[in-house]
Amino acid sequence: MNILNAVMVPHPPLIIPQVGRGEEKQIQATVDAYGRAAAFVAAARPETVVVISPHSAMYYDWFHISPGAGARGDFGSFGAAGVGVEVRYDQPLAEELCRRAREAHFPAGTQGQRDPALDHATMIPLWFLQRALGDDPLPPVVRIGLAGLPLADHYRLGLLLRQSAEALGQRISVIASGDLSHKLKPDGPYGFRPEGPQYDRRIMEVMGAGRFDGLFGFSDGFCDAAGECGHRSFTIMAGCFDGYGVTAQALSYEGPFGVGYGVCLFQPGQPDGSRRFLQAEEARRRQAMEARRSAEDPWVRLARSAVEQWVRSGTLPALPKDLPAELTARRAGVFVSLHIDGALRGCIGTTGATAPSAAAEILQNAVSACSRDPRFPPVTADELPRLEYSVDVLGPAEAIDGPEQLDVKRYGVIVTCGRRRGLLLPDLEGVDTVEDQIAIARQKAGIAPGQQTELQRFEVVRHV
Repeated sequence: MNILNAVMVPHPPLIIPQVGRGEEKQIQATVDAYGRAAAFVAAARPETVVVISPHSAMYYDWFHISPGAGARGDFGSFGAAGVGVEVRYDQPLAEELCRRAREAHFPAGTQGQRDPALDHATMIPLWFLQRALGDDPLPPVVRIGLAGLPLADHYRLGLLLRQSAEALGQRISVIASGDLSHKLKPDGPYGFRPEGPQYDRRIMEVMGAGRFDGLFGFSDGFCDAAGECGHRSFTIMAGCFDGYGVTAQALSYEGPFGVGYGVCLFQPGQPDGSRRFLQAEEARRRQAMEARRSAEDPWVRLARSAVEQWVRSGTLPALPKDLPAELTARRAGVFVSLHIDGALRGCIGTTGATAPSAAAEILQNAVSACSRDPRFPPVTADELPRLEYSVDVLGPAEAIDGPEQLDVKRYGVIVTCGRRRGLLLPDLEGVDTVEDQIAIARQKAGIAPGQQTELQRFEVVRHV
């Protein structure tokens, strides 16, 4: 096992004394735990330190590995330009990881660099590590960013990292940098959501016990509502230990500023076949997908056939002759939504009928959802087995006098300001209040806060 150890640490800039200027004393337990975590890494004498950072370059469908011979950064943006960190990059290990990713057709590599300077989520743990090392230099570093891809892909990257270290005989330590929830207090910088403290409690239980399979149980909607930062960092780190026992120790947890800070240590043990969590998660996903496919109704089955044929051949399927009359004789606005492992992968729809039938509406919107949603790249053939579909059939929209006539579970909302119009479907994960619903619809339409709007509501029939 070439993973010597790993740590989970936060990255509040004020923990650096020249930035905090005394304010860091309010998180003294975190400061003390950080020192212990840095000493834990230093004592292992790693040949390379891998830092997983949420604030490196991040793409929806690509894991960025920092290229080049090295980099530096400072805390100038936090009022302490005289404090910085400089590192050498472990180019052979980065190149081996890139090579293995290419062979596995896995989306990771050194392409896509934006700013070569080190980010604060990388510098803070390395600043502590340098102090723990004393006069010894920092080991070479590999810096890895996150992606918008499913958690299973993050875990898989950790496994590829371990395999790369083993291939080179490289002894490494892994630092998973990440804050917890940013929504712990009403007077905090990001406000309060009940999911905030719920997330922090759950993640500290999972990480503090080394139960890494529990990482897959956090849905994207829940994580978004909690405003977490480091979940994907922690998942990459966990993948490094796949198939091995782990001794875990939670050192501290605090959240006085409205943001959660957790520190944990991880030491690998012996091989343990019961901890092959990626295999178990993939098997669970396959079973769930098979059950979902077997229960599809004609609406969803039609959307899936449209997406699969379009992605594979660029053509639309003909409408089946045995469709129910409600699909062929009715006209309606339809939204088609695509998800992978619970994460949105595309969603396009029409607020009113634009095609001769609901069936034809589904065909055109399914194709748009998989290939023309500007938020995502087109769906690839490799993704088709993992796609989950839902079809929302919209009822007529009716004008309402105000937000008090909305219900996020029952009604979707249309917000209009002049020629700008934003729509949000009802009963979406992570959208729990009318205020959130309206705010998201306004944002989608580019309607600024304070601009006068008109509201409409509508009901849907959702097919999944």
